[in-house]
Amino acid sequence: MKKSISILVAALGLLAITAAPSTAQDWPNKQTIHMIVPFPAGGGTDVVARIVAKYLQERLHQTIVIENRGGANGQIGLTALKQSTPDGYTIEVTSDTPMTVNPWIYKKLPYDPLKDFIPVTSLIRLPSMLAVHPSVPARTIAEFIALAKSKPDGLTFGSAGVGNFSHLEMELFSLAAGIKLVHVPYKGTGPLGLAMIGGEVQSGFNNVSTLLPYTQSGKLIPLGVAEPKRMPELPDIPAIAETLPGFEMAPWVGLVVPAGTPKSIVDKLAQETIAVMHDPVVAKQFDDQQLKVMVLEGDKFADLIRKDLEKWGKVTKAANIAME
Repeated sequence: MKKSISILVAALGLLAITAAPSTAQDWPNKQTIHMIVPFPAGGGTDVVARIVAKYLQERLHQTIVIENRGGANGQIGLTALKQSTPDGYTIEVTSDTPMTVNPWIYKKLPYDPLKDFIPVTSLIRLPSMLAVHPSVPARTIAEFIALAKSKPDGLTFGSAGVGNFSHLEMELFSLAAGIKLVHVPYKGTGPLGLAMIGGEVQSGFNNVSTLLPYTQSGKLIPLGVAEPKRMPELPDIPAIAETLPGFEMAPWVGLVVPAGTPKSIVDKLAQETIAVMHDPVVAKQFDDQQLKVMVLEGDKFADLIRKDLEKWGKVTKAANIAME
């Protein structure tokens, strides 16, 4: 009897050992994958996530549900990812700010971007635009700078949150132009866009994809894009660098999973996601929304995160950006 029990225990142990790799190799074999977006619906990161999710679920033959968990400049969403089971069924599409800026502006951050997550692949870079409400008497970058200099602390700009790319971009712009503006933070790029067209703030940087419908309808006035040169699809909107030489900035969006996720799952997720990004049909959808595909897999994506961490550490200190 004791011998039979020993054999049974040994068999169960062997089953447990072989089951774990099998589960990873068979991924995905559940009904739903949860894709967290650490910002409200309607912003640039959310747009990217929804396009990727639509085509990725077709390749994986699994339902992908978007979960918008905005707040605290992306902290809430990334904390949720950190606390999730690392089994490939909770993944996250995040912009660069929560990963590369938050560590510098928050005294206590509930996650470590280099230790708590595995970079799967970058997805796109988001060209951005500086726009003003029609009530602002400026139609060029030069006129906006002159207006700001004539009214110290008199012009407001909105951002998607303290330390968000839209905040950093305006701080860089202000430093380069020698002006000072009043900062009004919002909770995400979507709410920021609505605040701008509503006249709650007079100016702001935001994704081209978010602002373009508003500028095309006349609800906002585009002053310039933060690309090195004019965008071919928007030839009438000058690059800010034409007035402030060397000025450029484009945030990125990428896919990450919690630390501890099996390599086989990370590799398969990367393979299928990159296939989605290289699909001409998908690429055209991004192009139509002024979003540029940028695929950096694994170690290269991790190198980008480390590089940007160093860069934004210097910028936030120079601009004295910190959360109270």
